[in-house]
Amino acid sequence: MAEETTKTIRWGIIGCGDVTEVKSGPAFQKVPHSKLVAVMRRNGEKAQDYARRHGVPRWYDDAQALIQDPEVDAVYIATPPGSHLEYTLAVAAAGKPVYVEKPMALNHTQCQEMVAACQKAGVPLYVAYYRRRLPSFLKVKELVDSGAIGEVRFVNIRLFHPAQDNLDQQNLPWRVLPEISGGGLFFDLASHQLDYLDYLLGPIASASGQTANQAGLYPAEDIVTGQFRFQNGVLGTGIWCFTVAPGQFRDEIEIIGSRGRITFPSFALEPIKLETEKGTEEFFLPPPQHVQQPFIQTIVEELTGQGQCPSTGETAARTAWVMDQIVGR
Repeated sequence: MAEETTKTIRWGIIGCGDVTEVKSGPAFQKVPHSKLVAVMRRNGEKAQDYARRHGVPRWYDDAQALIQDPEVDAVYIATPPGSHLEYTLAVAAAGKPVYVEKPMALNHTQCQEMVAACQKAGVPLYVAYYRRRLPSFLKVKELVDSGAIGEVRFVNIRLFHPAQDNLDQQNLPWRVLPEISGGGLFFDLASHQLDYLDYLLGPIASASGQTANQAGLYPAEDIVTGQFRFQNGVLGTGIWCFTVAPGQFRDEIEIIGSRGRITFPSFALEPIKLETEKGTEEFFLPPPQHVQQPFIQTIVEELTGQGQCPSTGETAARTAWVMDQIVGR
């Protein structure tokens, strides 16, 4: 596609659920040289409703029908992780580029299979670690790369959520069912954080950790501690607890350097703080309405020969490997 720089990429979505309502779906219509032409959901009525509300010309209740649609150039897989491998293999077999939600799959082994299938088919594989293109995270990278805090020594991740103690035990959210999500909320949320640190500081070379299910509210782990070492020698620690008391929410990544520190949230709408001998500076760069739009734009630019996407199957598989190491599997 490199020579057709003005070609319009026609997208199909498999799994038009909540994540596609605002975060991603509308962005496919707003990015230049991009158009959303088909959506699929196993519940045909819901697929039809999504298509009607979002101005999408076609809908399906069968994934293979969407994949084989000759007017679909590329496919966005927005289902839970448990089906990412299956759908990625099917899209690759059809010779079409794949964009898959995060976490990339249930485990690192599945990620490797997805990467291999796309390489064999000669199609690109992208993963929705869209923080690699959000303004606030690009600002943190600019500060680190410019030497604002000197040489990076270590990083700390702290993410605490109050307990979800009102869950329907007969209808638990898929995010806390390991057979569908790969694990608990650690896999859903920490994956964003660990992937961003890979982008910021380079690959993690080793990792380990501890897990527990302290509250017993669902089958997955509800607390994780981890330690890791980047290839460049930077060290890191993290603690993720999803059963703290109400009012004890915390969302912070801290980067300590030889001449200062940076703290910033991964999910909350709070400013970046830069602390050096000169004092404290704050930067508030809110995300766009459709948080995946800047990232989707990089995919379209790559597919039309105008740029490069910063998150691929290879980079996302590294994050899956780190999470597997931390939980000890």
